Amino acid sequence: MVESVAEETGTEGAEQPGSRRRKVLVLVVVVALAAGAVWWFMLRPASAEPAPEPGEVVALDAIQVNLADNHYLRIGIALQATTDVEHEVEGSKALDAAIEIFTGRHQEDLARKPYRDKLKKELEHVLHEAYHGEVMGVYFTDFVTQ
Repeated sequence: MVESVAEETGTEGAEQPGSRRRKVLVLVVVVALAAGAVWWFMLRPASAEPAPEPGEVVALDAIQVNLADNHYLRIGIALQATTDVEHEVEGSKALDAAIEIFTGRHQEDLARKPYRDKLKKELEHVLHEAYHGEVMGVYFTDFVTQ
């Protein structure tokens, strides 16, 4: 009996009138969500946080650090503060970090510029965190091994 009703109405295999509209609506919503996601994760403007401006350079006294195989390193550093600093940068955190990073290294490694540059980047990263963004750079003012 179901077959005869479908044959009489001519709707066998045909879609319901609202079904096609729902499919188009769902497709439009999915495309809109995908476009929004692409914009959000890839194209939206980054937050406009201004880059810090360089301020005062604070030179610290050179220190001696023990290296491997009874060698030592005399290292002097200067800290590039940002203009956001309202007080003079105190150097004890920087000297402590330098001791931690350079102690026990091999003299031959420190003679290679790429290795020194890697350690300098590591020191800058540690100091950026230790000084909460008040220090933006590090300069070696003295670097002698023996």
